[in-house]
Formats: sequence, structure tokens, C-alpha cells
Amino acid sequence: MWGRNYAALDLLTKLGTPLMFLTPSAFYYCYICCENYTCSLVNEPLRVVESQGLRSLFNTMVSTLWGVVVDNPHDWVSSVTLYISWMTLQILFYLYFPSPIAEGQLTPAGNKLIYRVNGWRMMVITHIAFAVLTLSGVLPAYRLFDLWPKILVLANIFGFGLSIFSYIKAHYFPTHPDDCKVSGNWAYDFYMGIECNPRIGNLDFKLFFNGRPGIGGWDLINFSFMAAQYHKYGYVSNSLILVTLLQALYVGDFFWNEAWYLKTIDIAHDHFGWMLSWGDSVWLPCMYTLQGFYLVYNPVVLEWWWFGCILALGGVGYFIFRGANSQKDYFRAKDGKCDIWGKPATFVQAEYSTSDGRQHKSKLLTSGFWGLARHFNYVGDLAMSLAFCLPCGFKNVMPYFYIIYMTLLLVHRSFRDSSRLKHKYGESWAEYCKIVPNHIIPGVF
Repeated sequence: MWGRNYAALDLLTKLGTPLMFLTPSAFYYCYICCENYTCSLVNEPLRVVESQGLRSLFNTMVSTLWGVVVDNPHDWVSSVTLYISWMTLQILFYLYFPSPIAEGQLTPAGNKLIYRVNGWRMMVITHIAFAVLTLSGVLPAYRLFDLWPKILVLANIFGFGLSIFSYIKAHYFPTHPDDCKVSGNWAYDFYMGIECNPRIGNLDFKLFFNGRPGIGGWDLINFSFMAAQYHKYGYVSNSLILVTLLQALYVGDFFWNEAWYLKTIDIAHDHFGWMLSWGDSVWLPCMYTLQGFYLVYNPVVLEWWWFGCILALGGVGYFIFRGANSQKDYFRAKDGKCDIWGKPATFVQAEYSTSDGRQHKSKLLTSGFWGLARHFNYVGDLAMSLAFCLPCGFKNVMPYFYIIYMTLLLVHRSFRDSSRLKHKYGESWAEYCKIVPNHIIPGVF
């Protein structure tokens, strides 16, 4: 079935299992390095090993992590209270606050689901609430930064718990049994997921966890980092302001166009396993905000000409990203009967079937941005990702994790998408690939 590609089962089984144990330590290694080695991930730790021995490095790592556990015990109460309050608020808002309704993509089994898309309203209200709480002194803005290592312990517990619950739910009380895919390999199924669209009542797991706890808090985390930098140094660097501004544009776009994200591979095609449940709960809020976290420890004051260049790069990236996606939306809304860049839109007419035996038609756009490459929108994504990192300077590699990770993610995603669509559309996909041979960058890849 085109909704699931088993070709990489063996590889993912071999890689996915260790990843589930190694990735939770990624942030804490960054935290140790920032607390002790000015955020140097390699050079400074190696110098310690060379001058003081491996035991010294090990003792520093253990004592730093132990400090997260035992230092300021009352902070655990604050962390638990803050985390539970945030998650509860997001669930209640998603379920009960007035919301537009949007339709999702057709699933492999032929289901067409509806979603509550009130993310923009949530974002506005939570930002106002955060401002009121911080300006009134009830919750100092830098407090989230102080509690961050402890909050991520709680997020890890929640993320693994959600993964286990989703695995059990998929076996015993799935929401849409006809859209479940079981490979027979428990590690693969746990990592990649079995249910395509798990729900409890109106709470859709994929849309909610993909957006609300992590992306919904992204701006607030950055605001806390700005407050922490001010609290520590007495000023907020223009580099951190720029990172916060660019990432706020990305977050705002996500929620303003939340209905559009129902068409993305995360929502429409990926199944809900550890990759999404833990990734959305921990990896996203932790590692996507790494630039701001880095700048709290290493303020960078940018020359204004360089500030402008980075801002322009982010702006161009956003123009490509949003322009390409809006172009495809316009094409779909007009059913292909429209002009793209002043010329009639060109496309490949394709057919596909769902597991209920029904035949469906689709049009594969081959003009405009989508004639340049199959995923030219990823060029905009990558340009924005680089713009998020450049304000941090070139002293350490840590803040460049995001662009490295996004490059690997989007390249891998383009291959996954091609494999899935080859199964879905067959000969029509082959015809489309002849017309649009490039994956992401014209003439390069």
C-alpha cells in the first residue's frame, strides 16, 4: 500500500533502536558543554582529556547532570507545575476553544478526516498570557531558561510514555483500523508507528503534538532565552533578537496556515510512532531552539550590514517556502485551470486507488516553482534554517546543528516521498519525474 514503505525496514530497525536511546542525551551533552566548555562540543572537551585525563571529563559530565537532579529541589515543583499547566492548557484550547474546521488529505484506506485548526488563536492568546505573567512578575521570563534542563526531563518521560501508549492503543483500540500498518517487527512499528491518525475523541494526536506543545512554545522559549541573556549580561544581543524574529516568522506561518499543514507528509502520511510522538514532545522544542540557548552563553553582536544580509536570506527563504506552497494550493483550488507565472499551468494527470477499492484522480503540477524541482519549497526551508544559525557566528558548530539536521531530514524526506508516490501513482509518477528530474536544487540534486 502506498501509505507505507517497508523498503527501509531493516535499516530503520538497525538505526532506529539505538537512536531511541542516544537522541535523548543530545541536549544534555550540549547543556554540559555550555555549562562547562563555552558550548564547544569537541575542542574544549578534548583539551580537558589531554590535560586532565578522561576521568576529569567524566566527573564533570556526571556532576553537571547530577546537579540537574539535586540542585534547587523546589525547582522540580515549579517545573512539574509549569509543564502540566502548559500541556493541560494546550489540550483544553485545542478541544474547546472556537475553531475553524478543515479537511485533511485522503488516507490510504480512503478516510477523509476533519480537524480543528485554532492554532493561530492559541498562539495569540498564549503570547498575551505570557506577557501578562512576566510583566506582572508572576513568572519572570528568564525562569523558563533556569528550569529548562528539568522541564526536558519531564518532556522525555512524557514523550516515551506517549510512544508506549500509542503502540498499545494501535494494537488494542485503534481509531481507524483500516489505516493501521503492522510490519511484524516490533522495533520498526514502535519507531515508525502503526496508526496513521490516532485520536481520542476529537483530540487528533498528530496535529496536536506536531504543533501545540512544541511549536506553540517555540517563541516563548526564545523570549525566555532573551530574558536570561539580559538577566546575565544586562543587554540582549542583536543576534538573539534576529534569531527570535526569524523563528517567530516561521512559527506564525505554521499556525496561520495550519490547515495547509494537513497536506504535509507528517500529518497526511507518516504513522504515529516514537519518531513523531517523542520527536514532537522533546526533539522539536529542545533542539530547534538550540541557537537561542547557545546565545545565552555566548552573546554575539553582529555588524549591522551582516545583520541585514542574514535577515534578507531569511526573507528570501520564506518567500520561496511560502510562495511555492501557496502556488500549489492555488493550483489545487482551481483544479489546474489557472495560470502559473503568466502561463497556463502544466501538469501530469495521475490516478491512484485506496484500499477500499476506489479509484481517484490527481494532478501533478509541473510548472512554476514545481517545474524547477519536485521539492523546490525545501530550498526556502533550508535558506531559513541557515539564517537561523548564522547569527551565532562561527566559533562553535553547536548552533549549526539545525541546518545540518534539516538538510539530512529534507533530503531523506524527498526520497521517502518519491518512493511513496512511485507506489501510489505508478507510470504517471515516472512520467512526472522525466519532466521534473530534480529533487530539491535544480541542476544539483
